[in-house]
Amino acid sequence: MALATTKMSSRGQVVIPLAIRQKMGLREGDEFIVMASGDALMLKVIATPSSEEFDAALKRLRAHARKAGLKRSDIPKVIKAVREGQ
Repeated sequence: MALATTKMSSRGQVVIPLAIRQKMGLREGDEFIVMASGDALMLKVIATPSSEEFDAALKRLRAHARKAGLKRSDIPKVIKAVREGQ
């Protein structure tokens, strides 16, 4: 586990130390989820899936939809129900 210290600026900004950015391959523009628990903060990188990962997830979702008996024509009804909170 890599450890380093940093400070928060008057604008609430925190710099992630260079050694940790390099170790994790972080780049300008990367996005994070920020979680707090007690006196601990955690940053979780939001990673964009590769096209292969996306295709695999889509394949699993389609198989699940088929198993549940859903058809493409059911999509508008499902969206409407979710938006109406049903």
